[in-house]
Amino acid sequence: MPRRLEPEAAVVRRLGAIARPLPDAYEEDAWTGVRWRVRAKTFAHVMVAQEGYESAYRDITGDATPRTVLTFRATGDELLALTHAGLPFYKPPWSPTIVGLVLGDATDWTEVAELVTESYRCCAPQKLVRLLDER
Repeated sequence: MPRRLEPEAAVVRRLGAIARPLPDAYEEDAWTGVRWRVRAKTFAHVMVAQEGYESAYRDITGDATPRTVLTFRATGDELLALTHAGLPFYKPPWSPTIVGLVLGDATDWTEVAELVTESYRCCAPQKLVRLLDER
């Protein structure tokens, strides 16, 4: 089995700069990659989809090339739109509210910031969401 690849440090730093300032959010190493959580709920997770390891991205697309992917939560109209948008978005089958996004040179980081923040809103207690709204 090949060595497990980890996301590039620059990508983790960029995502951390978006996620860590959210109220009570914290960053930790995950079983693969890095995840950001609030009150033990993961609202963003970045990893590398690669051959030799389970990957919803690879299962859905058949793409064996190592790709950096971000998973996050979405609900309502946003969930519906993203799950039908096509690549770089994809819908992992293991959760009804999780969406995946392939990160690369063409990534719109303003959109990523909005998606991660909305994902946080899905996971955080209302008290923390109100703190976020007061900013």
